[in-house]
Amino acid sequence: MTEKIRVAIVYGGRSAEHEVSVVSARCVMEAIDPAKYDVVPVAITKEGRWLLPERKPAQLTAPAGSLPFVEEAGTTVALRPSAGLVSDSADGSVDGLGAVDVVFPLVHGPFGEDGTLQGMLEMAGVPYVGAGVLASALGMDKEMQKRLFAARGLPLAPWIHVHAADARRNEQGCTDTAVDQIGLPCFTKPARLGSSVGVSRCRDAGEVRAGLAHAFEYDEKAIVEKAIVGRELECAVLGNDDPEASVVGEIVSANEFYDYRAKYLEEQSRTIVPADVAEPVAERVRRFALEAFQAIECRGMARVDFFYEEATGAVFLNEINTIPGFTPISMYPKLWDASGIPYAKLVDRLIELALEHR
Repeated sequence: MTEKIRVAIVYGGRSAEHEVSVVSARCVMEAIDPAKYDVVPVAITKEGRWLLPERKPAQLTAPAGSLPFVEEAGTTVALRPSAGLVSDSADGSVDGLGAVDVVFPLVHGPFGEDGTLQGMLEMAGVPYVGAGVLASALGMDKEMQKRLFAARGLPLAPWIHVHAADARRNEQGCTDTAVDQIGLPCFTKPARLGSSVGVSRCRDAGEVRAGLAHAFEYDEKAIVEKAIVGRELECAVLGNDDPEASVVGEIVSANEFYDYRAKYLEEQSRTIVPADVAEPVAERVRRFALEAFQAIECRGMARVDFFYEEATGAVFLNEINTIPGFTPISMYPKLWDASGIPYAKLVDRLIELALEHR
C-alpha cells in the first residue's frame, strides 16, 4: 500500500481576512482524498499563535451574518527545519506529528499571502502549495504589481497610490490630487489586503477623504483607482512553468460593488461560469491572465480579476490573487470545475505542483 502524503493545511492568521481563510480551509479539508492524504490542520489565531486546534474548521460555528474564526483551544506548535511540527512542551514533541511532506497555505492577506509565510517555509525546507516569496509579495502589494503590469504593457484603469504619512501631513492635498488625477467616481482601497476589506466607492471629494482614512485603518498605503462602469470578469491560472488559464467567469454583485458582505454574506450575489462574453473578449482575458501570472513569476495558482467595459470593448486588469478563496462561492474552484477539473482533483493537482517544484 502506498504511504499517504502528509499535508499540513495552514489557515486563520492575523489579517482582516482571517475568517475567510477558515472557511477556505474547511472546504479544502472536506474535498481532500483521505485515502491519499494524511491531513494535519494547523490553525493560526488572530494573535498569531500556531496550534493544533481542538476543533477543526468544520466544527466551528458563527452567528448569523458572520464567519467562523480560530479558537484559542489547542496545542501550540511551531515549524522547524528538519524537525517539522513541534510543540512548546519540555521535550519539544507532539505525538503523531513531525515532518510533513507539503504545506497547503490558506492564510489570506498579510502574514500569509504576502511572502512572509512562504519565506518561513523556504527556510524550513518544506514544499508548499502556491506562489513563492517574490510572487506572493507582489501579489499582495497592489501598487507594486500595477507598476510591473504597466511595464509589461498590460491594460490598467487609471490609478495612484497614497501613503498614510503624506495624508497625515496634508490630507486635503492628497484628496485633491486623487480627485484631479483619477476623477470621480473612484475606489479607495488598502494596497495590501484582499476580500474587499477596507474598500470604498467614492462619489465626491469628501468620500475620497473618508475612503482613504478607512483604507489607512488596514494599511499604511492606499490605492485610488478609477471606477470602471462595466462587468467584473475573473480567470483562474494553474501550473508552474507551463501554466494554463481556465474559462472566464463573471461576478454579479448583490451590492453596489463586490464588497466583503456581497462576497461572503449576501446570498443574492451570483457567479456566472462561463461568462456570457464573446470569444475574442474571453481570449483576451485568458491571455492577460497568463501574462500577469508570468509577470510576477508566479507558480501553482492564482486568480486574476478584470473589468470589461462593454461600451468600448476595453478589458482592464484589476489585480492578481496568489491565494484565492476556496469557499463554496469562490470563483477559483468554480472556474476550474467548469474547465474540467473538479474540486478534489484541483486540490490533487495543486499538491502535485508543489512537490514537482520542490
